[in-house]
Amino acid sequence: MKIAVAQFGATTDKESNLAKVQGLIERAAGEGLDLVVLPENAMYSNPDVTADISGAVETLDGPFVSAVGEAAKRHGIAVVAGMTEKLPENPRASNTVVAFDADGRRIGVYRKVHLYDAFGYKESDRIQPAEFTPLTFAMGGLTFGVMTCYDLRFPEISRLLVDAGANAVIVPAAWVAGPAKEDHWVTLARARAIENTSYMVMAGQSGPNCTGQSMIIDPMGTIVASAGESEGLASGPLSAERIEQVRAKNPSLANRRFTVAALASP
Repeated sequence: MKIAVAQFGATTDKESNLAKVQGLIERAAGEGLDLVVLPENAMYSNPDVTADISGAVETLDGPFVSAVGEAAKRHGIAVVAGMTEKLPENPRASNTVVAFDADGRRIGVYRKVHLYDAFGYKESDRIQPAEFTPLTFAMGGLTFGVMTCYDLRFPEISRLLVDAGANAVIVPAAWVAGPAKEDHWVTLARARAIENTSYMVMAGQSGPNCTGQSMIIDPMGTIVASAGESEGLASGPLSAERIEQVRAKNPSLANRRFTVAALASP
C-alpha cells in the first residue's frame, strides 16, 4: 500500500485548520494513496500553555471529526488525524487521535497516555492523561498501531503496540521546536523502527512552533520519505513483505528475553 504523512502548522483558527486538513486529504487521494496521516492537534493548536482551551474542544461527534470522516469518504482514502476532545464531566480535555477507513467510518480512537510535562511545558495542566488502550487496525496487509508525540520517548509503548500485532506504528505529533529537538525526533523514531523491526509513520506539525520533518521510516531504520520543513506531503510504499524480509535478517523480536506491561495508574 502507499501512504502519506501530511504536515502543516495548526493555529487557533479552527476553520483554517480544517480547510488545510481537507486540502491535504484531497491532495493525498489525488496522488492515489491509500492512507494519509495528519498531525497531533490538527483541529486546534495553541502554543500558549496558559491559555484557556475550553471553548475550542469538541466531542467525537462534533464538527471536526464529522468533517474529516466526510472528507475520507468523499475522496476514498483512510485518514488518521489528531484533535482535542471534550471529555464528559472533566475540566481537562483529551489529546485524541481518530482513525477513519476509506468509507469515512471511524475505526478507532487513541487518547494520549504520556503528556508533555517536559522542556518547560506542562500539557497536563489542561489535558487528561489516558489509560493505555492499544489502538490497532488492519489495512493493506499490515497492522497499524497508534501513539502520539511525546509517547515516542517511551520505548515500552511502541513495544506494547507491536505485541498487540502492529508492524507499522503511526505517530501524529506536534514536536515543539528547540535546541536538539529535531535530532531527538529523528533519532528516537529511527530507534523505534529498528528495535521493533517495524515501519514508523511520523506526521508532525511544521514551523514556526514545531520541527516538521514528517517522515516514513522502514523497519531497518531507513528514512524512505521526508516532508522537510514546509507544509505538504511525503509519501511512500509499505509492504508486509519488507517486514518479513527484515525480521528474517534481524530477528530481535524473536530473540527477546523480556516482556513489557503497562504500569498501574498512580
